[in-house]
Amino acid sequence: MESADFLNILKERGQLPPAPDVPAPAASAAVAAEGTTILAVRCAEGVLVAGDRRATAGNTVIHDRADKVLSVDDRSVLALSGSPASAYEIARMLEISFQHYRRTQLQELSLDGRLRTLSRLLRENLPLALQGIGAVVPIYATCEDAGSGPEGKIFFYDVLGATFESVDFCTTGSGSPIIRGSLYYLNRWERPFAERSGDEALELVVKMLETAAEYDTATGGFKATAAIYPQVMRVTGEGIFEVPEGELAQVYAGLSG
Repeated sequence: MESADFLNILKERGQLPPAPDVPAPAASAAVAAEGTTILAVRCAEGVLVAGDRRATAGNTVIHDRADKVLSVDDRSVLALSGSPASAYEIARMLEISFQHYRRTQLQELSLDGRLRTLSRLLRENLPLALQGIGAVVPIYATCEDAGSGPEGKIFFYDVLGATFESVDFCTTGSGSPIIRGSLYYLNRWERPFAERSGDEALELVVKMLETAAEYDTATGGFKATAAIYPQVMRVTGEGIFEVPEGELAQVYAGLSG
C-alpha cells in the first residue's frame, strides 16, 4: 500500500532533491529570518494573519508586491519570512502533502500531523539555512474545532523546525523585534486581543506593520500613490478570507484622518 506521507513517497522514488553540501559556517553566519515582517493575532473571530509586501536582496528592494501570507488548505494559512525561494517551495510542498493525505486517506490530516509535516520541511531546509542563503521562519495559523466551537490557534517555528504555540500573538522577521514589545504591552495592559473584534484586530495589525516599516528598511510600508497594501487574511471557523484592498484602504484613510 502506498504511503499516505507525500514526502516519504518522493524520498522512496528518489525525487526529493539531494541536500547540498554544507560548509562549516563562520561564527558570524546569519541564520535568522530577515527581510520582512509577518504577524498573527488571535481575535474574537479567529486569527488575523498579516505581512508586508517587500522582498529584498541585501539592501536592495527587488519587489514591492510579494505574497507572504498563503493559504495551504481550507482552514489554515502560512505566513513566510526569510528566503523567498525556500519559503515558497516549503509552502507548495506543504499544500501538496495535505492534499495527498486527504485524497488517499479520505480524511483531513490531524493538526499534529500538519505541524510535524511543516517541521520536517524546515529541517530538510537546514543545509541552506546554515549557509545563510535559505533560512525560513514561518507562522502557521489555523482554526480548529475545540468542542465548544472553532478556536483560532497560532504556531511558530525556528530554523531547526521546532514548533511553539503562541496563545495571543506572534511576529517574526527582521521587523519583529520593533513591534513585539508593543504587541505585548497592548495585549497585557490595554485590552486583550482575544476580546477584540476582527475590525479592531485589522486596525491593530496595520498599525504594527507601519511601525515596523518605519524602522526596518527590509519591511515595506503602505504606499497610497502606488496602492501597495499589506497582505492580510482572516482565519475563522467559516473558512479563510483575504481582506480586500478596498477594506484596507478604508482602514488607512481612517488612520490618516
